[in-house]
Amino acid sequence: MYSDRDWGLGAGGFRRRRSASSTSAWQTGFALCLLGLVATAVACSGKPADPDAEYIGTLQAERAKKDAAFLSAENSPVPAAARAAYLPLKYFAPDPGYAVPASFTPAAVRTPVQTPTSTGKIRDMALVGTLEFTLKGRALSLAALVEADTPPDRLFIPFSDLTSGTETYFAGRYLEIDRSKTGVYIVDFNRAFNPYCYYNHDYDCPYPPKQNRLPIPVHAGEKMAQSTIPAR
Repeated sequence: MYSDRDWGLGAGGFRRRRSASSTSAWQTGFALCLLGLVATAVACSGKPADPDAEYIGTLQAERAKKDAAFLSAENSPVPAAARAAYLPLKYFAPDPGYAVPASFTPAAVRTPVQTPTSTGKIRDMALVGTLEFTLKGRALSLAALVEADTPPDRLFIPFSDLTSGTETYFAGRYLEIDRSKTGVYIVDFNRAFNPYCYYNHDYDCPYPPKQNRLPIPVHAGEKMAQSTIPAR
């Protein structure tokens, strides 16, 4: 299985038809340098830290790290011949308003879910609970899944929204969130990312379940490379 977690950024749900080697180590240092520059700028300003500015700086450093990894890592999901078209990855402008608190309601029982995938297969997954939150004044919810027969220590949340097929990948995008002992979570759509099958059809990616089709546009996170709609 390959995912954004391979780049130190979280996320999962991918399987590739062939194996790949591990990522190179230099990307971690690259990201740490970027984070250090953000921290230094804040410290030298003599002004109180701006939480939104710190959040945006961290997000931009994560995105730069992912670009660097996708550009040069041996197991990059973006084929070498396609990197000029896809990289750097395209995103909506960071918006802290798309990072919202959510409550998690565990499922009474772990419910098996057979999920269609991008290669025409069926992936055995399990519904482990529901995240409920308010986004842009709308009460919404998302089903949280895990791979069948795996511990539910990380929530996998495939979703689509009203940007799917125009500004974002038609098959939806993914989030992954570490489990919280408090039951309180942050659903951060700025960290929504495209399935790897968007770049490379060798990957087998689960489609979002029906209950995860959000009835609003989510102008946050990763976009399609070929989107002609300006960044917001």
